[in-house]
Amino acid sequence: MESIQLSITGMKCGGCVSTVEKLLNDSDGIENVSVNLLTESAYFEINKTHTKIDSVLENLKKNGFPSKIYINDFSKKINKSELTRKKKWNNQWQKLTFALFLLLFSGLGHLAEGGYINFPILGSIFFHAGLATTALILPGREIIINGFKSFVKNNPNMDSLVALGVTSAYITSFLSLIFPAAGFPCFFNEPVMLLGFILIGRFLEERARYQTGSSIGELLDLQPEMANIYTQDNQTKSIRVNSLKPGQEIQVLAGDRVPADCIITQGSSYVDVSHITGESKPIEVEEGENLSSGSLNLNSTLRLKVEKVGGDSSLAKLVNLIESVNANKPPIQRIADRIAGKFTYFVLIFATLSFFFWWKGAQQIWPNLLSHNQHEFISNSSHTLHSSLGSNADNFLSLAIQLSIAVLVIACPCALGLATPTVITVASGKAAKKGVLFKGGDKIEIASKINHIIFDKTGTLTKGTPFIVDYKNNNDNSYLLKIAASLESESRHPIANALIQEAKKRNISLLPIKKITTESGRGISGELESIDGPINIGNIDWLMSKGIIIESDAKKTLETEEIKTNTIIGVSIKDKLLGLILLGDLLREDSIKTVQDLKKNKFKISILSGDRKQTVIALAKQIGCKETEVSWDLIPQMKLKCIKNLKINNTVAMIGDGINDVPALACSDLGIAVGSGTQIAKANADVVLMGDQLDGLPYALTLAKKTFKKIRQNLIWAFGYNLVAIPIAAGVLFPKYGILLTPSIAALLMATSSITVIINALSLE
Repeated sequence: MESIQLSITGMKCGGCVSTVEKLLNDSDGIENVSVNLLTESAYFEINKTHTKIDSVLENLKKNGFPSKIYINDFSKKINKSELTRKKKWNNQWQKLTFALFLLLFSGLGHLAEGGYINFPILGSIFFHAGLATTALILPGREIIINGFKSFVKNNPNMDSLVALGVTSAYITSFLSLIFPAAGFPCFFNEPVMLLGFILIGRFLEERARYQTGSSIGELLDLQPEMANIYTQDNQTKSIRVNSLKPGQEIQVLAGDRVPADCIITQGSSYVDVSHITGESKPIEVEEGENLSSGSLNLNSTLRLKVEKVGGDSSLAKLVNLIESVNANKPPIQRIADRIAGKFTYFVLIFATLSFFFWWKGAQQIWPNLLSHNQHEFISNSSHTLHSSLGSNADNFLSLAIQLSIAVLVIACPCALGLATPTVITVASGKAAKKGVLFKGGDKIEIASKINHIIFDKTGTLTKGTPFIVDYKNNNDNSYLLKIAASLESESRHPIANALIQEAKKRNISLLPIKKITTESGRGISGELESIDGPINIGNIDWLMSKGIIIESDAKKTLETEEIKTNTIIGVSIKDKLLGLILLGDLLREDSIKTVQDLKKNKFKISILSGDRKQTVIALAKQIGCKETEVSWDLIPQMKLKCIKNLKINNTVAMIGDGINDVPALACSDLGIAVGSGTQIAKANADVVLMGDQLDGLPYALTLAKKTFKKIRQNLIWAFGYNLVAIPIAAGVLFPKYGILLTPSIAALLMATSSITVIINALSLE
């Protein structure tokens, strides 16, 4: 199976989303389909040996949704996004300008007919017929053609409702003009006003859509277009960034952005990396350190060696990760899309029933309704365009036509389709700016339900860079360190790194490894060249379980207050303890504040650690946790058991950083990885906190709760609007209160519905 992303045109509402998902799901060899209205994209997995992507694209095009495979070339994406945006804006703006021009003349026609201005030609029925015809042929042509195509193919959508409403109004008016005695109402102004309001709504909707996805655009803007490379004679020349290659050396001046992932070969400076970590405070960098693409060099010239370019750079991967949020819909959005898919059919049936009710049924129930109703209609004005045409006819037919058209255009599946993805996109963008990456809308939904948070200790609450505090042995400290660092030299554990770095500082040469075995969370065993017998390095309980003799002096040492708060590892050769190494670890600067903020927000806290009891309890006291909230001496399997027990009555998030945390991250409801942790932890997590700060965690969980509050508001509005507006458009208030909606007012309300949903999403803080 291969993952594919498509860029799709032609989707206008939740009904379109449902149709596209159905077309893709009905294709053999395609699985895990997810379609997003806001980003106009589809994500799925395809078995290319059974299904040709060309046939899938052809099927979508045939059904009114021209599509193409999304280009994941970072350099092309930067240029193309701006061009696509400008093209869309120009197209929408041209249609809107022309529609508003026609709308202006239609309004002047009303004034001329009412005698407010003296331009008889503007009040002519033929002039308004010409305006309506022009509106349908030019700005409305695409909507009408697409709408009827979808209707004929049994996939009706928002365009279908608009097309039926507009053409019904036009055809009725045209027949009234040609055959006045037939009794049809004439309202050529309605098609013009309908299209005008709908295009205004879509223009504002497109503008708001762009704003919801602005975080990706802002990240793309961090990629400079040009870079200064060093030539063979050590001079600099300017080239386009997409021409850079790994291994080249470049110059980055103060005030310039880093064009690729690089390593500093010369110079030092302060650099702004807030686009990666969300931390606004600049960091100091010097020779040998790595810089991510998009970083801003603040005060000194740097010479850098290019390591990763284009789509392999960290900036490109960050953009791709944010875009991929749309691939995993939250369950609440899938429900809304399914309803929106059936919604158009409901509206068509309701409009048809409304027509027949008011034409045939209403006059039986209220025979004098029209002639005796003295209420002011919302639809009435002092001058109704060419009301004399068909005035001798049965007015119930006129009423039936107007109300059925109003039902068609007031219904808004767009609001249903946009209710969730707009908020998810805004939330993921805001989170990314704070250095928090959610790997899907479904992960944001889970995060909104979390009530219990489990912390790993080492590398999560602490910095994860242990350092040697002291040695307790009867031999040479250098020899003890040499044995320990040699056997740990192939490990990626933080303790191993501390031993290796200390050995390097002391210029201790390491011995080659003959054999090695690791027991996760316990220790490491093996053999070294020139050392007779097996070597074990790990916690004391594990060493004792392997038959290592712990002498009385060593046991007394373990009980002293001096070493209770430090991590202790023992080193043994054969069955005798060679000595103890004491390691300390610094608490992250924001650990205390993060835990306290979470507690203030009513989150339950637990700390699970493989470290000794005294060490874990000492840390718990520092950050304000009780002894009942911590567990110690845990191997990965024991952590899993603790998490499973907590999940019985809670929705649990686990935050960790290392390889040994991966099973726990996967087992929890929401796995959260610290950005400074291992790649495997970040790959298996649902949320990644970039950089080495924890303060993004309370923000992320609070944002998730606010996000789903906004989604619920949007869905309540979208459903509520349709539940209230459609019956009013169908005339439910007319018999008692005399209240009617004209089709043009219905179109204005429909446009307002979609815009309201998007504006509510943009108000997320």
